[in-house]
Formats: sequence, structure tokens, C-alpha cells
Amino acid sequence: MDGLNMATIAEWVRIDAERVIEGLQDAREMLDSANGELVLDFSSVRRIDAGAVTALQTLAATADEKTVKVVLRGVNIEMYKVLKLVKLTRRFSFLT
Repeated sequence: MDGLNMATIAEWVRIDAERVIEGLQDAREMLDSANGELVLDFSSVRRIDAGAVTALQTLAATADEKTVKVVLRGVNIEMYKVLKLVKLTRRFSFLT
């Protein structure tokens, strides 16, 4: 493997619209085993509440401690605006 970078396989978590907070808590527990990157699929989630925002803040802090990149996939514009308002957009990467 001289000089070759091995591709990182990201952990992938689908966030259920009915269990957003629980899904984020599960994702936080996966950070220990994440191989540098964790992708959270929000494509089925249309809106988030204050509890979900708090869970995302906790997830971001834990990911920073463990140096794991968290990618949010399928975030709609309304959710993005909420994340921007609470200054969480800079803590994550986004995929459409």
C-alpha cells in the first residue's frame, strides 16, 4: 500500500421522520465505530423541532471530539434554514 490512500467507507444512517431524536442518538453511538465519516440521510424528514436541534448539536460536538466528519443528506430547504439560524450548518457537510 505504498503511498496509496485507501477509500474510507462511511457509516450510513437513515433518519426516520417519526424518530428523529432517537435516530440521532443512535448515530451518536455509532461515532466510535465510524471510520472517519458518518452520513445521515434526512430525505424522509420534513421538519425538525427543538429537541432534534439539540440532538444535532450534541452529535456535532461528539463528532468533533472523535474527529468524525458528519454529512447530512437529503436536508430540505426549511430544515437547512433552521440549521443555519442556529449556526449548525458550518458543523456539517451536505449532500443533496
